[in-house]
Order: sequence, then C-alpha cells, then structure tokens
Amino acid sequence: MQKLLVISDPHICEPGEKIIGLDPKARFERVLDAATTAHPDATALILLGDLTHNGLASEYEVLHSILEKKTIPVIPMLGNHDRREAFREIFTSTKTDENGFLQYAIDLPGHRVITLDTLDGPPYDDVHHSGRLCPDRMTWLARALAGSEDRMPLVFMHHPPFETGIVGMDNINLTDGHAVLTLIAAKRRAHLFCGHVHRTISGSTQGVPWTIFKSSAHQGVLDLETNDSSLSVDEPGAYGVLLLRPYGVVAHSEDVGAAPAKPPERASGSG
Repeated sequence: MQKLLVISDPHICEPGEKIIGLDPKARFERVLDAATTAHPDATALILLGDLTHNGLASEYEVLHSILEKKTIPVIPMLGNHDRREAFREIFTSTKTDENGFLQYAIDLPGHRVITLDTLDGPPYDDVHHSGRLCPDRMTWLARALAGSEDRMPLVFMHHPPFETGIVGMDNINLTDGHAVLTLIAAKRRAHLFCGHVHRTISGSTQGVPWTIFKSSAHQGVLDLETNDSSLSVDEPGAYGVLLLRPYGVVAHSEDVGAAPAKPPERASGSG
C-alpha cells in the first residue's frame, strides 16, 4: 500500500511575521515533522498551494530551508497567495509544463497523481483571489486525464471548482468550475483534492467526489452567511494521509497540537 502526505496552505511569512497572532513557520514545521515522523514510508508530500502569505522570494527562502532538511520527495503547488516568478527564483530545480505552469502528472502503480496550477496571473490581483485554469491549462488537464489509462486519477488543485456553502470562500473559488468538473467527471473513478478553504470538508459535485484539507496554519470558520473570506480562527493545524488502495483511495486528516499526546485507550463497545 502506498501513502501520500498532504499539507495545505502553509502561508509561510518572513521571520517574526504572524497571522492572527500565529507563527505560520512554526506551525508548518510542527505539522511537517509530525507527518513525516508518523509516516516515514510515504511516497511523497504534496503541498496544496498558498505556500507563502505574500509571495515574496524571502518567504520562499524560508520554506526552501525547511524542506531541504527532509528526504521525502515534495510536490509543490501554487495558490492565490503565491507568485510564480518568486517561487521559481528560489525553487530553481522545480520544473514547469510547456507553458510555464507548475503542473505535474505522476504515475504510480494504480493511480495517476495530477497537480494543477490554479494561480490567476500574471498580472496578479491582490484583492481578487479567485483561481483560474486558462485554455492552455485546461488542455493540459484533458491530456493528463486521458493519459491515466487504467490508473485512478487523483486530481489536486488549490481552488475548489465547486461551492462549499461558506459564502466568503465560494466567492473566490475557481472561475468556471463547472467546465473543470465536467472534464474530470468524464474520467470515471477520479477523486479531487483541494485546499484554500482552511477546513476539512468532503462532498460530491457533478458526480465528482472531493476532499478539502485544513491548513497547517490558521483555520477557516463554518460561516454560511458572511461575505468575508478572511475570517480565521486559532485551531490546530493538520496534515492529510492518502492511502492508495487497489480499489480507490482513502483520505485521512490528522490534527497536530490539539492536546498533549496520550497513548490510545480502549473505549467501551466497539466503535
């Protein structure tokens, strides 16, 4: 059985900078260490976008210095808080597709991992944080899905191409998500994984099952009325563990730092 680790929305800042009083670097290091210690046999770690908070080269330097201490292969992705040029300035060995987007199709024995670049820009809009898959990226996705053959496609994108009911975040999700979901739905057995919302959510839209992972930093709130995408709370960070089974995929989310670690105890009954 193969495993993939997933960490979403690190929002790495420069040293000393905090978000709602939290240190994103310290939170990310804690989650990363917990994930790699508990699952040293994982095939790779997928970083699901919003690697940094301001898209600065100095922030990517901080992230790079953390990751280079780990031996696990890392698959980085970009979100709305990232800047493609600054990322490539620091992560010089990271390859892009033929159009300069940070996208990969990686074949495993029974699965094809497809990671997408949903960052809208350049030019970048620091106010409007929606994602986009331009015609070139849509064409690339269609080829990647077609090339999966008998492997199960696991599609990763920062911006959800569907509504979650959290109004503030739905207003800045992926533009034209219907077309993207139609493309993914045509490939049977595909599963979609997203970040951006800073909450653990699962569902199905247009016949596509999907999973959203929490952030390693600050978390979002379950607010179904307020048109504010910045609402955040101090809750534990988390990482995801994907178990790749011959019949599909199982997604787990593990909080880090929720309470002092204690050995498992047996509860009465059986679950």
